[in-house]
Amino acid sequence: MQGTVRRLAAIVAADVVGYSRRIEADERATLAALKDLFAATIAPLLAEHNGRMVKTMGDGFLAEFGSVVEAVGFAVAMQRAVPERQAGTAPERRLVFRVGINLGDVVVEGDDLFGDGVNVAARLEQLSAPGGVMISGTAYDQLQGKLGLPLDFTGEQQVKNISRPVRTYVVRLAGSGPSRAQIYARGLKRARLPIAAALIALVVVGGTWQWRRRAVLPANPSIAVMPFEDIGGDAATDRLALGVSNEIVTDFSRYRYLDVIASSATAAYPDKGADPRRIAKDLNARYVLKGSIQREGDNIQVRARMFDGATGQVFWSKGWDRPANDVFAVQKEVAESVIAALGDQNILVGLTAAAAAHRAPTDLAAYDFYALSYDVFNKGHFAEAEKYADQAIAKDPRFPYGYTLKGWAVNAQANQRGQLGKTISPDVRDQLIWLGRKAIEVDPNEAWSHVYLGAVLRFIGEDLALAEDEIDRALELNPSSADITVIAAAVMSYFGKPELGATLCDRAFRLNPLPPAWYPSSCYVPYYFAKRYQESQDMLRRHLAIFPLTESTEAYLAASQTELGAAEEVANTVADWKRRFPDSTVEALMTTYINFRRSQERDQLLASLRKANAPICVPADKLDKYPTLKHLPLCDAQRAKAAAR
Repeated sequence: MQGTVRRLAAIVAADVVGYSRRIEADERATLAALKDLFAATIAPLLAEHNGRMVKTMGDGFLAEFGSVVEAVGFAVAMQRAVPERQAGTAPERRLVFRVGINLGDVVVEGDDLFGDGVNVAARLEQLSAPGGVMISGTAYDQLQGKLGLPLDFTGEQQVKNISRPVRTYVVRLAGSGPSRAQIYARGLKRARLPIAAALIALVVVGGTWQWRRRAVLPANPSIAVMPFEDIGGDAATDRLALGVSNEIVTDFSRYRYLDVIASSATAAYPDKGADPRRIAKDLNARYVLKGSIQREGDNIQVRARMFDGATGQVFWSKGWDRPANDVFAVQKEVAESVIAALGDQNILVGLTAAAAAHRAPTDLAAYDFYALSYDVFNKGHFAEAEKYADQAIAKDPRFPYGYTLKGWAVNAQANQRGQLGKTISPDVRDQLIWLGRKAIEVDPNEAWSHVYLGAVLRFIGEDLALAEDEIDRALELNPSSADITVIAAAVMSYFGKPELGATLCDRAFRLNPLPPAWYPSSCYVPYYFAKRYQESQDMLRRHLAIFPLTESTEAYLAASQTELGAAEEVANTVADWKRRFPDSTVEALMTTYINFRRSQERDQLLASLRKANAPICVPADKLDKYPTLKHLPLCDAQRAKAAAR
């Protein structure tokens, strides 16, 4: 626009956590406390760091700085001074801020600022931990060596209304030791994440998360397998190197008493060449495995070394020179050799594994088609992903991953056509089930085949008993897989086991210190039914910072807010629900998607949503739209009463 004024600025966005609830509980005291903090703490610090207050917004503010160093210095000083100012206040009455900082281009209109530079700061504030400071990659690039506090990389975030991923970091305010409670979700990335993300779309229709650690150190020995390095290879060898490290993780995760850091966490780690002691500390691992692959013609060289995370010393090392087609046999030898080395040192006591290992890939061409399939799947090209999966199956009909990945692609295309849950067409439903059963037929010991079939059966509402058996079998085969653990957590409430679901979520977050953005999507449901309402709401808030609203997420958000007593937030959520989905009702949702084995979960959700004044019943004149409607007794009574008038 002609005449538009732009400039580069460091933007600080901040707000008070749970402000609406505090206002509802004690408006006068909350406003007085906020006014005191602005006058006695925030304004003086703003002046000290040469900042300008752009505007206040009730529970928060937007400020501009000419320097990122000043902006972060202000935020850190504020987050330290605010609790000090409230030292004499009861903990439940203290105000806590979260802060997001971005360096970017802004549009100037009078005293106000607009544009992506402001929007990114606001999104990071939403992702920040209470009492924390999250900064963008552009801000981080200006800070190195200038702050005096560690900055922890927390992955790339795909935030709402911003097309490009945003690199994110958190300021470790304590100054020592990685604050893993402040390590946040990473965007969908490599290493089977497309598959797991699609599965989450199956089990929880709807980001990020706020994880409260329940154990600082794992009870079991733990290992982080870094992505293997491709030495001088091509794109196919690079995909192969990643595949080998993932297969090693899969083999390790069969062992019940060995905690295995998830592939997505090691893939997200920003400095894979770092000192193993640093990697072990950041990822909460006792051992670190590194390796490389070099392909020369028809031969392949694999090198692997395991480091003691406490000392940085090499604990075990070995090399292999084999024909290229033997690479996945080498992968198994790597895993078995590491396990043997740990056993020889009496580090693994009482070690148990599933009765049989899964079938490793044997055809390199089939594996490469599979790798291409999940690569394009991750980019949203589902028809192309299905094509590559078909080519993988044609090359190796005994390769189970080809069938399950095709299933994710078929399901994703059905979802794009508006088919969800019980509304999915019979031909697609039959195909999804067949693909799962075929994958299990070709390899009964592949956990991903079982978790796929279990999730599909849960999603379409068929044979919940078999669905639970399949999920249990996946957990039995790969008890230390973070991804399978969190997927199992997502469905447990529907099987009548929400407490187990919540426990599995806790374990998954411990096994994956840098979890991808879809993890919270699997945990807000079990946390709600386990009556851990604050965690459920936190997961939903993070989820909705990345993924779109659906009827289901509106329902669970309203339910959690109701149980937390956040009346104003409940009213806003329900109003938004009715506006976005005017024909939506709880009765219809419980028919088409939110279906439970037990009545307890249905009754708990229904009770919360009735208190929320949510739309409960399908009107009598719209019943013909729901020929398979599971009538709620209270709705039948309501419709009968209306008809009698």
